[in-house]
Amino acid sequence: MDIRTTAAPSPAPPASTSRLSSDPVVRRLATLLSVNAVGNGLFLTVSTLWFTRGLGYPVAQVGLALTAAGLCGILAALPAGRACDRWNAKRVLTCLHLLQAAAVALYTVAGSFPVLLVLACLATAGSRANATARGALYAHVLPPARRTRTLALLRAVNNVGIGAGAALGSAVLAFDTDTAYRGAICLSAAAFLLALIPLRAIPSPSRPPAAQPPGTDLPAEHRRGACVPGPGRRVPNPLRDASYLTVTALNAVVNTLYVVLEVALPLWLLTRTSAPQAMVGWLLVTNTALVVALQVRAARGVTGLDQAARAFRSGGLLVAAACLAIACAADRAPVTAAIVLLAAVVLLTFGEVTSQAGSWALSYDLAPEHAQGTYQGIYQTGISVSQALGPGLLTALVLPHGMAGWVGLATCFAGAALALPAAARWAERERQEFR
Repeated sequence: MDIRTTAAPSPAPPASTSRLSSDPVVRRLATLLSVNAVGNGLFLTVSTLWFTRGLGYPVAQVGLALTAAGLCGILAALPAGRACDRWNAKRVLTCLHLLQAAAVALYTVAGSFPVLLVLACLATAGSRANATARGALYAHVLPPARRTRTLALLRAVNNVGIGAGAALGSAVLAFDTDTAYRGAICLSAAAFLLALIPLRAIPSPSRPPAAQPPGTDLPAEHRRGACVPGPGRRVPNPLRDASYLTVTALNAVVNTLYVVLEVALPLWLLTRTSAPQAMVGWLLVTNTALVVALQVRAARGVTGLDQAARAFRSGGLLVAAACLAIACAADRAPVTAAIVLLAAVVLLTFGEVTSQAGSWALSYDLAPEHAQGTYQGIYQTGISVSQALGPGLLTALVLPHGMAGWVGLATCFAGAALALPAAARWAERERQEFR
C-alpha cells in the first residue's frame, strides 16, 4: 500500500551523480562538508590521547567530561532547529562554526578539569546543533526531488573526508609529541573556519521559511509536495506531533547501528572471539569504503515516502541480521571468526546505507516545509539520544549476555524496521490536515 493517502504526481527521474556534482550549490555543500569532515576525522583520532597524555587527565575524568558533553548535545538540536526557522539556517550555521572553532582551539590550553568540561560541552553541543542546521540548510537549498540523492552523495564525501582526517591523525600519532598534538587540534579548529568560505557562497532565503506566505514565494519544484498550512489551520507543534515523534523514535533505534559498529563490535571481537585484534581497524575501514561506494546507489530508488519506508525497513532488517552474525563469531577458530565478523560488517553496512537513504526522505517529507529546521531538530535529538545512551545500554544489556543479548538487540532492530511503514502512513495522514 502506498504511504501517501492522496494521489501524487509522478516523481521526477533521479538526477545522475555527474549532474548533481556539476550543480554549483551541491559543489559548495560538498566542499563545506569535506573540509569539516577532515577536521573531524583528525580530531577524533588524536583527541583522546591529547586529553590523557598531553593534558594529563585520568581516563575516568575524560569519560565523565564526554558523557556530560553527550547530554548537552541532546539538548542542543531542537533550539538550533528553531533558530534556523526564525533567523536562517546559513546564519545559524556560521555562528556554530565560529563557536566550534573557538571551543576546539581552546582544548590546547585546557589546564583544569572544569575548563575541559565546559569546552567539551560547548564543542559537542555545537556539533549536534551543527548537524541540525545543516539539515535545515539542505531543506532550504535542495529541491525535494533531488534531496535524497544529493544527501547520499554528500554522505559519501563526508566519509572520504573523515578517512583522510583519520589518516592525517595517524601520522600525528606516529610523532607522539605535545607539539604535534597541539598542531593537530589547531588544524581541526581551523577547518571550521575554512568551511565558512564555501558556506558563504551558498545561497540562502532572504527570509526564514516560516515567515514566507505559505507556498507563494517558493520555487515550483519546492512547492510541489510542500507541507504548508491551509487557511485557518495551525502549524503542528513537533513536540506534540505524535506521529513524527514515533518515526523519530524508530529511526533512533535503528541509528544505534553506529554504536554497534564503533563500540559493541570491537569489544565483542576483543573479549569473546579469537579473531586478530588488528581486525578492529580493518572492519572500520571496510565499513567506510563500502559506504563511499554504495551510498549513492542505495539512494537511487528512494523517490517517495513509500519507497523510503521500504528502504528503511529493509535496512533495519539487514542490521538485525548483522547482529546475529556478530554473535555467531564467538567460540570459533580465528580464521572462521574473522570471516564471520567481516560478513557481519558487510551486512551492517548494507543495512546502514539502505536505512539512511530511507531515513533522510522520511525526515524531510514528513515535516512541514516551512518548519524544517524545528522538525530536523527533533529528528537530530532522537539520533543524539541513541548515540548518548547506546554505549551504556549495549555494554550493560547485550555484551554480558552473549548470544541471548545479540538476539534481543536484533529483535529490537527488526521490530523498529517493521513498525516504521505503519508509522510513516500515520504521519502522512497527519500531514494532510495541514495541506
